[in-house]
Amino acid sequence: MTGRSGQTRVGTSGQATVEAVCGIAALMLAGLLCFQLLATGYTATIADGAAEAGAIALIRGEAVEPAVLEALPGWARSRVSVSTVGSRVKVRLRPPALFASMSEKLVVSAEAGGKPG
Repeated sequence: MTGRSGQTRVGTSGQATVEAVCGIAALMLAGLLCFQLLATGYTATIADGAAEAGAIALIRGEAVEPAVLEALPGWARSRVSVSTVGSRVKVRLRPPALFASMSEKLVVSAEAGGKPG
């Protein structure tokens, strides 16, 4: 480009490229964040269902942990911990994440229980 005096401007030819690269990186980061939020929400939903299955097994006098594991999809079975306190079942589940340290910080838990009746 030339200015009023006929001289060429320096340093503006790559600005659009830099903006495009930064924009694409920002979109990718936003997409990964959305994926992580969806994965964590889905994990909370299945943890709740697994806790209910464990509570039903507890009320029936059956083993709790196999009932919880049966209620979970295959990928989640290695990411779960189950505890029982009285008539309550607590399930803690790590969601899928890009980094293991992130998964540890996003652990979701669900609790269910009841009395036979």
